Amino acid sequence: MVGRIRRIDFGVNCYLIDVEGGYVLIDTSFPNKRDKLDAELAEAGCGPDNLRLIVLTHGDVDHAGNCAHLRSTHHAPIAIHRQDAEMVRSGDMTAGRTDKPDRHTLAFRFLTWASGLLYKITKTGANFEAFEPDVLLEDEQDLSAYGLDARIVHLPGHSSGSIGILAGDGGLFCGDLLVNVMRPSLHYYIDDLAQAHESIRKLSGLGAETVYPGHGKPFPSSDLPIPGRRSG
Repeated sequence: MVGRIRRIDFGVNCYLIDVEGGYVLIDTSFPNKRDKLDAELAEAGCGPDNLRLIVLTHGDVDHAGNCAHLRSTHHAPIAIHRQDAEMVRSGDMTAGRTDKPDRHTLAFRFLTWASGLLYKITKTGANFEAFEPDVLLEDEQDLSAYGLDARIVHLPGHSSGSIGILAGDGGLFCGDLLVNVMRPSLHYYIDDLAQAHESIRKLSGLGAETVYPGHGKPFPSSDLPIPGRRSG
């Protein structure tokens, strides 16, 4: 069983899930949200020894920015797909990505510039603490050892090591493959468009009921933007 899911929204979503013996946290937001994240965890009752696992949907700083801090304060192992591991080891978000992404929208470029973030796929400073992950994930890996009834689904496109977490209750945490800001759509930055389209097709066949994106509100799987399908 999957317990209560708390969406912690800092513009990027973190998801705190109640599991047997504690909690599992999916993604950790930017380093400048550290104090707010600590407060959210404390309010939920997630103390220093209650966090059983941190799962990263990919290695970008807006998702991995507080991992080193949380490992030191909450003694939790950090899991990431092996193809994104070099990002967090080096703090370099270009690691494993092509020199020129297939999709990098003008609006996204403006937002990253205007907010002063170094997420523009350059070598990042951004106060990111590089770290060595504890668990290197693979497609279909079972997370029940950490109390979570879920398995890993490799969903490359945004990055080569992007993953989803498919829970036994039909929830699918898809990271930055998709966003739901105005409506469900591909993320504004896609490294490999062909892989992203294939990942959406894969996701659509998993039997998920609710999709939990990295940015924006959860949405029903019936609203998936499947390539080639005309919207209503």
